Amino acid sequence: QVQLVESGGGSVQAGGSLRVSCAVSGRTFSNYAVAWFRQAPGKEREFVAAISSTGSFTAYADSVKGRFTISRDNAKSTVYLQMNSLKAEDTAVYYCAAGRKMTVGSQYTYWGQGTQVTVAS
Repeated sequence: QVQLVESGGGSVQAGGSLRVSCAVSGRTFSNYAVAWFRQAPGKEREFVAAISSTGSFTAYADSVKGRFTISRDNAKSTVYLQMNSLKAEDTAVYYCAAGRKMTVGSQYTYWGQGTQVTVAS
């Protein structure tokens, strides 16, 4: 079993920055790809970014490309999402997910509980 715990969410003004973290435990972290998804009130969950198990490959949604950066520290079993130039439309609950294969879809096996990110305009 793999457990994921998100942290670092909060409130920020538009144009500001925030970094959310996903701590992974329970299995060999370096075997898993990890992704971030988000869900805004009244909307479906959407893909944000993903990183391969080695960190060699990344993928981003068009809406965050150039503003968000996903990274991982395998020694700390943690994945980060650095969010810059935040917009009001980035407001959502952010979830991290882990699986054996990196994908932009929701086919990840393990999910965290989410962390709220609120961007005030």
